[in-house]
Amino acid sequence: MPEDVLPSEPSQRRERWVSPLTRKILAVNLLAPVLLVLGALYLDAYEQGLLRSELESLRAQGEMVAAAVAESAVSGEFGGRTLSGNNMTAAIEGGHGYRLLPEQARHMVRRLSVHAGRRVRLFDARGELLADSRYMFVSGGIVEVSDLPPPRLYPAADRLLREFNDRLVRLLGRVSETEQAIPPYVEAPLDPIDTYEELGIALRFGETSEAVRRGEHAKVLGVAVPVQYYKQVVGAVLINDSTDSVEANVFQVRKAILRLFLSTLGVTILLSWYQAGTIIHPVRRLARAAQAVQSGLGTRNAIPNLSRRGDEIGDLSVALGQMTETLWDRIEATERFAADVAHEIKNPLTSMRSAVETVSRIDDADNRRRLLAIIAEDVQRIDRLISDVADMSRVDAELMKATAVPLNLGAMLSALIEVETISGDADGVRFSLQLQEGEGLWVLGSEGRLVQVFRNLIGNAVSFSPPEGLIVVRVRTADTPQGAVVVVEVDDEGPGIPEGKEDAIFDRFYSERPAGEKFGTHSGLGLAISKQIVQGLGGRIGAVNRRDLDDPGTPGARFVLTLPRLMPPYPY
Repeated sequence: MPEDVLPSEPSQRRERWVSPLTRKILAVNLLAPVLLVLGALYLDAYEQGLLRSELESLRAQGEMVAAAVAESAVSGEFGGRTLSGNNMTAAIEGGHGYRLLPEQARHMVRRLSVHAGRRVRLFDARGELLADSRYMFVSGGIVEVSDLPPPRLYPAADRLLREFNDRLVRLLGRVSETEQAIPPYVEAPLDPIDTYEELGIALRFGETSEAVRRGEHAKVLGVAVPVQYYKQVVGAVLINDSTDSVEANVFQVRKAILRLFLSTLGVTILLSWYQAGTIIHPVRRLARAAQAVQSGLGTRNAIPNLSRRGDEIGDLSVALGQMTETLWDRIEATERFAADVAHEIKNPLTSMRSAVETVSRIDDADNRRRLLAIIAEDVQRIDRLISDVADMSRVDAELMKATAVPLNLGAMLSALIEVETISGDADGVRFSLQLQEGEGLWVLGSEGRLVQVFRNLIGNAVSFSPPEGLIVVRVRTADTPQGAVVVVEVDDEGPGIPEGKEDAIFDRFYSERPAGEKFGTHSGLGLAISKQIVQGLGGRIGAVNRRDLDDPGTPGARFVLTLPRLMPPYPY
């Protein structure tokens, strides 16, 4: 797809009666039964077993006919005389031959094959045809006898199944190399011994042989059994039968398989359709709701809650709902933030405009210098405010882009407290750092941003602490239901937090400064930025009055920060 051509949006796509997902589900669910039924319809092993049974039956009947002919239709010749009984036995043992009697042989073949429904032919030792159950020799000539096929009065469904079966058989015949190798059946050949290989084997070697040939409509099975008298081959019985019964049995099995397959196919399609509906309809609802939110037409609760399904689509609806809720919270927070920024900037601007308008009308130099000082302070206040607002707007983006690195909070706080002590900016305030013995004070985070948070907390404690006050910083590990964490506590001895303002102090532009501090020194965004950083690193931050934790007379506040603990091994 070219880069300048974008795919159509979901709202621009026309909903189809059968969705692509439904087609995929149907294809996947139908693949297994279709392959199974195709394999079952082949039935090669079953058909070969039936053919083997038919050949064994032909062999048994051929041996019975050959034995009967050998007992009743064989004549021996000796010196031009016909012998029988002991005389013929003596002649044969002396090396004289014997032959088949045509009339008796024809009569015997006709009688033994009339109820078998199979074609029986008798050949003499030279391969000449003596008897054929298909023909009757009468005084007027030869009459051909053949069984009429049964009337084919099939229902319409059976006719369709038979047409399908015939096409399948032809297809499998073209595909199978074994089927292609079967020789064709030839009726009334000039040289039956060479044409019917099984007949040649029976006459030449005295062994029963069998063959399968391709007929016009079905296969033709053939079994040749030698007619032996005193181990002398005087002829052979060739018995043939078509595979109509075999193919009828195979057809019945295929019909049963197809009926079962059609039933399974219907159930599979219905279940697949139901399965697709349980997936597609809720997904479409979620897509429409998401499009409504995207276009600005949706409300906070536009995403339907499908959590009662208890599956991945329910989880998706919950995730989309939470995402929408977070989006609305961000939008509302942005609106409040813009209003707060406008309000905070408006105050120094109003002061500056008043001072500018007044300074042009005042001639007194001292008053003019005071007004100019006010203007300079307001400019610094606006500059500080803009810098903090810009910093706050960059926190989320920086935390998302930055790569978290392992950080040792014990070493970091030791360095920060040492800098505060050496710099002399703490106005005599003392520091106490209490680190948990052993290892384990490691977290993953952004070093610059965490230093900013701790500087803000320590600076806030310094600003509220009395002269010579004590600030205690504790670092320890703890186990919570959410996992192992590193806890940092900062205690001061200041006046504490106003009642009920423990959470409000982390709001943007909250202003509750120590008495005597110059107005405008802080923008009111320090704790808000700290909270934003800590939450971005997966932690939590809060504040309480120490009197609510320890002795009621204990002054000061305690800020508590927790971050997910990095487990060993640690980098050094």
